[in-house]
Amino acid sequence: MKLDEIKPAQKSKTRTRVGRGVGSGLGKTSGKGHKGQKARTGGGVRRGFEGGQTPLYRRLPKRGFTNIHANNYTEVTLTMLNKATNENVTAESLVKDGIIRKINDGIVIIATGKLEKKVNVKAIKFTKAAKEKIEALGGKAEVI
Repeated sequence: MKLDEIKPAQKSKTRTRVGRGVGSGLGKTSGKGHKGQKARTGGGVRRGFEGGQTPLYRRLPKRGFTNIHANNYTEVTLTMLNKATNENVTAESLVKDGIIRKINDGIVIIATGKLEKKVNVKAIKFTKAAKEKIEALGGKAEVI
């Protein structure tokens, strides 16, 4: 191998120089055509602009409603209550045990899964079936 035999790993493509004469193929108007908004410096239109016509995002109907007074409860299942280390279960104890991440506006106990141990639960709401299953095992379902 000699220094004059070394070739570059990739062929480097030269940058297209526009506006350098008609012989280059991109002379005079530099590929921008004649006049108009797109030919000007800083020209062009913003995303979603339809030439003054009402854009699509404004023509489509708005759907739904967000209730700003709604409560955002964290749902806790009976299966999750099985993982609780303490017999007296509160929202704070569930966060401490790593069963739930956030309390939000309180916790709601729902009857998904099977409860396997006696627990005394303090929560904002209980479903009817969840309350029955907790009390069937001798626990307490206390609404706070």
